Amino acid sequence: MSSLPILLDHVAALGHAVFTRGEFNLNIIGIRTTDSQANTFDDRLCAVYRDELGWVTRTWSITTDPGVYFREHPMNVSGTAIMVPGQYRGAYKLGRHRGKYLALVQTGARVEVYRDANKDEVLDMGNPTDGYFGINIHRASTRDGGSQLVDRWSAGCQVFGDPKDFDDFIKLCQRSAQTYGERFTYTLIDAPV
Repeated sequence: MSSLPILLDHVAALGHAVFTRGEFNLNIIGIRTTDSQANTFDDRLCAVYRDELGWVTRTWSITTDPGVYFREHPMNVSGTAIMVPGQYRGAYKLGRHRGKYLALVQTGARVEVYRDANKDEVLDMGNPTDGYFGINIHRASTRDGGSQLVDRWSAGCQVFGDPKDFDDFIKLCQRSAQTYGERFTYTLIDAPV
């Protein structure tokens, strides 16, 4: 029987690395739900780590899917980016999202995306490609209470709807970076059935 939290057991069973040594060594895990309703923050982002008392799992609502606007108006001629589930080791670091505010930005490693090119509200996941696409982990707005709809907030990024939740997450990343450095691994999984 494992002494890891259930989510880390699941990530390890998928063949991905988990970080277990030391305090605030973050396992950042996105969970894409099976709900295919467009334009909602219906996915989860979890930070699983140890503190001085033991294992902690923090969970926030996000979207791992692009908003309807960018599904209908792709920024890339090949189609709108949808991140492929997998583990992206060292692919992120603290940096400025579009030069504006502190977020986790894609640097240092390629990520894999599907390209949805048919300009409708349905996610089409096929023909993966990898590269540097600026698939960041950021927030939807600066307004108190955040955004209820994804709309133009994601063209493929992993996005928090609530800026207060995002601030909590970034503070954890800053705390982790003090000990483990500026690089972060992001693992995206499909929700267990």
